[in-house]
Amino acid sequence: MSTLLRNLTNHLPSVRASFFLLSATCAAAIGAALVMQYALEMEPCPLCISQRVIVILVGIVALLGGIAARKTIATYIVAALGLIVACIGSGVSARHVWLQSLPADEVPLCGPGLSYMFETRPLFDALSLLFEGDGHCAEVNWSLLGLSIPGWTLVFFVACAATFIWLAVRTYMSNTRPK
Repeated sequence: MSTLLRNLTNHLPSVRASFFLLSATCAAAIGAALVMQYALEMEPCPLCISQRVIVILVGIVALLGGIAARKTIATYIVAALGLIVACIGSGVSARHVWLQSLPADEVPLCGPGLSYMFETRPLFDALSLLFEGDGHCAEVNWSLLGLSIPGWTLVFFVACAATFIWLAVRTYMSNTRPK
C-alpha cells in the first residue's frame, strides 16, 4: 500500500506547489464570490461574508505553506493550522446549510444590516451575530446540482481540509522514505 502511495506522489505537484495551488484556488473562489455579488447582484448574507473571510484565511495559510514548505516542521505546522481553519469554515458552512433547510416558520428573524451592527454594537457582539446568521441566511438564491452556495462552500472546505491532511501525510512519507 505504501508503495502505491509513494508512486502516486511521484506524479503529483510538489508539496510546495500544492500549497501555492490551494492558495490560488482560494483566490479563485473569492473571485467567483465577487462576480456573484457584483455581476449577478447577489447580496451576501452575514454567514456568506463569514465564509468568505475564512476562505481568505485558508488561502493565506496555504500561501504561507508554499513559502515555508522547505522546512518539514513548518509544513506540519501550516498543515495543522490550515486544517483547523478549514474545519471552522466547514462548521460555519454546515450551519448555513442547516439554516437553509429549516421550514419557513422556524427560520430566525432577519436582523439589522451588517454596517448597522458594527456601528451600534460592541465588536465581539457584532462578530457573534455575524457567525450566527439570521433570516437572510436561509434564502437560497442559487443552486447547482441540488447544492446551494453554502453547500458548495462546505464541499470546498472539506476538500481544503483533506488537502492539508494529504500534504502533511505526503511530507511525512517523503521524510520516512528509505534513501
